[in-house]
Amino acid sequence: MGLSSSFKIIVTLAIVFVVFTRTSFADDDDDLSSGFYSKSCPKVFSTVKSAVHSAISNQRRIGASLLRLHFHDCFVNGCDGSILLDDTSSFRGEKTARPNNNSVRGFGVVDKIKAQVEKVCPGVVSCADILAIAARDSVAILGGPDWKVKVGRRDSKTASFNDANSGVIPPPTSTLSNLINRFKAKGLSAKDMVALSGAHTIGKARCTTFRDRIYNESNIDSSFAKQRQNKCPRKAPSGDNNVADLDVTTPTKFDNLYFKNLLSQKGLLHSDQILFNGGSTDSVVKRYSSKPSSFAEDFVKAMIKMGDIEPLTGSDGEIRKHCAKPN
Repeated sequence: MGLSSSFKIIVTLAIVFVVFTRTSFADDDDDLSSGFYSKSCPKVFSTVKSAVHSAISNQRRIGASLLRLHFHDCFVNGCDGSILLDDTSSFRGEKTARPNNNSVRGFGVVDKIKAQVEKVCPGVVSCADILAIAARDSVAILGGPDWKVKVGRRDSKTASFNDANSGVIPPPTSTLSNLINRFKAKGLSAKDMVALSGAHTIGKARCTTFRDRIYNESNIDSSFAKQRQNKCPRKAPSGDNNVADLDVTTPTKFDNLYFKNLLSQKGLLHSDQILFNGGSTDSVVKRYSSKPSSFAEDFVKAMIKMGDIEPLTGSDGEIRKHCAKPN
C-alpha cells in the first residue's frame, strides 16, 4: 500500500471519528434533562417549590394560573418564556393578545420566584424553566401527580402579539376537531389533549368565555346552567369579568372529577363539554372519570411532551435577569 493510500485511510478515519464524536457528544448540552442544573444550581427545584407553596397558601387559584402560563407559553413559538415579556419599542408582546388579555395571570408571582432563584444562583436559570417547574409544583401541591421536570430551556429575546393571536391557542368556543388539530400541530395526540384539558379540574373562567354556553347550548345540565347564570347575566358587558369554577365539585383540588362532571353535562366551557358529546374522545373521558390513576399517568406524559415543544437550548436565546424584559 502506497503512502498516499495510507494517508487517505488515516484522514478518512479521522473524519469518521470527528463526525461520530460530534454527533454523539456535542449536542448533549442542548438536550433538556431533569439534571441540567445539578451542578450549576442544585437548589433551583427546592427554591421554586417553596415560592410556589407560599403563593398557593395565599391564594389557591394561583396554582391554576401558573399551570396555564406554561401552557400558553409553550403553544406560541415553543416553551421560551415569551409570554412573560412586556411590550417594548421593538415588539408588541403576547400579554394583550386575545387568549391572554384580562385572562392569563400570575406574572407577579413568577417575578417573585425568579428573584428568589436569582439570589441562589444568579444568571443561571431561565424564566421558561421556572414556568415549567412552577407548573409541576402547582399540580403536586394541589393534590395532583408529581414528576421530574426536564429543564435546560433558554429564554427568547422577543415575543409576538400576532403569533399569540393566530389561533394556535384554541379558544373556549373550539370544536372537537379544532382542539385535536391544534394539539396535533404541536406534536400532541388527541389523548394528550384530553389529559391536558383535565387541568381544568382547578382554576376559574370569566363569564365572557361561557355566557353563550349557559344560555344557548342544550348539552348542559339545567340546574348547573341556572347556577352559573346567577353571576353571569345574559347581556354583555354586564358581568363579563365575573368568574366561575371550572370544576364545580372540587375547584381547588387537582383530581379527576372534572371528567365526572363532563359525564353529567357540567362542563363550564364549550371546549370542555365537547370532549364528551358523542365524539371520538368520549371513551377517553369515561376512562379518566373512572380511573384517576390513568388520568394522572397520561397527564404527566402529556405535560412532559408539552414542555418539549420547540425549546431554545445551547447558545440560542438568553437567560433573562428579569422575566418581563430582555437583557
